[in-house]
Amino acid sequence: MSAGLLGLLDDVAAIARLAAASIDDVGAAAAKATAKAAGVVIDDTAVTPQYVHGVAADREIPIIKKIAKGSIRNKVLIILPVALILSEWAPWLLTPILMVGGTYLAFEGAEKIWGKLRGHDAHEAPAAAKGPDAEKTLVAGAVRTDLILSAEIMVIALNEVADESFLARLAILLVVAFVITAIVYGVVALIVRMDDAGLALAGRASERSQRLGRALVAGMPKVLAVISTVGTVAMLWVGGHILLVGVDELGWHAPYELVHHVEEAIVHAVPAVGGFLAWCFNTLCSAIIGLAVGAVVVAVMHVLPFGKGHDEHPAGERNAHQE
Repeated sequence: MSAGLLGLLDDVAAIARLAAASIDDVGAAAAKATAKAAGVVIDDTAVTPQYVHGVAADREIPIIKKIAKGSIRNKVLIILPVALILSEWAPWLLTPILMVGGTYLAFEGAEKIWGKLRGHDAHEAPAAAKGPDAEKTLVAGAVRTDLILSAEIMVIALNEVADESFLARLAILLVVAFVITAIVYGVVALIVRMDDAGLALAGRASERSQRLGRALVAGMPKVLAVISTVGTVAMLWVGGHILLVGVDELGWHAPYELVHHVEEAIVHAVPAVGGFLAWCFNTLCSAIIGLAVGAVVVAVMHVLPFGKGHDEHPAGERNAHQE
C-alpha cells in the first residue's frame, strides 16, 4: 500500500511539474505574442480615449468599464473562437476578414476627418448630457472599433504561436486577451482621470503640489484633444497597414515590395536612425493608404447619391416643412 501510495505521489508530483512547466511556457509565449502586437496595442490605447473626450466626468470610468467588458467579449467570445477555427480549417480566410476590418477602420478615421472639415463636431455636447441612448451609441461605436483592433492583435498573437498545440494556443491567446485589455483600459482610465488627480493635488497645502495640480487640470483637455487626433491617425495607420500587408498576402506584391524597398534604402542610408525613419515611412504610407481607401468609402456613404448621407438634409428639411 505504502509503495503504491508513494508511486501515486511521484506521478502527481511529475504531473505538477509538467503543469508548472506548461504554465511557464504559456506565460513566456503570451509575453512574446503580446510584445509582437505592441504596435496595435499602442494604437488601441490612443484610439479609445477619444470616445470619452467631452463625456461628463462622473460617466468616464463607467463608460470605460463598459468598453473594456465589450473588448473582452470581442476577444474571448468572437475573435478567439473564429481565429482558432479558421487557423485549423480555413487559414486562407483570415487575411480577407482582416482586410474587411482594416477597411472599416480606414472608413472610421476618414469619416472623423470629414466630420471635422464640415464642423459637425465643433460643439459636441457630452454623451451623458444627451441621455442614456447617446451613451449606449458611444459605447457601441467604441466596441465596434475595438473589435477590429482586437482582431489584429489576436491574429498577430496567433501567428506567433502557430506551431503550438491547439490547447496551448487557446491558453496563450486567453492570457493575451486579458492582459492586453487590462493594459489598454487601465492606461485609458489613468489618462482620463488625470484631471481629478490634478484637483486633489491643487487642494493640498504644498505650493509645489498646487502648481502641479493646476497644470494637470489646465493641460488634460489639451492632452485628450491630442490623443483624440492621434487616435484618428491610428485608425488610418492600422487600417492602411492591414490592407497593405493583406494585398501582398493575396498575391498583389507591388505596393508592399515598393514600401519595403524604400524602407531598406532608408536603413542603409542613415544607419544611426534608419530603423526609426523606415518605421515612420511605413507608417506614413499605411496612413495614406488608409486615408485613400477610407475617403472612397466615406464618399460612397455620405456624398454620392446612393449613400446614406445624401438624404440626411433633405429628409430633415421635409420634416421641417411638414411641421
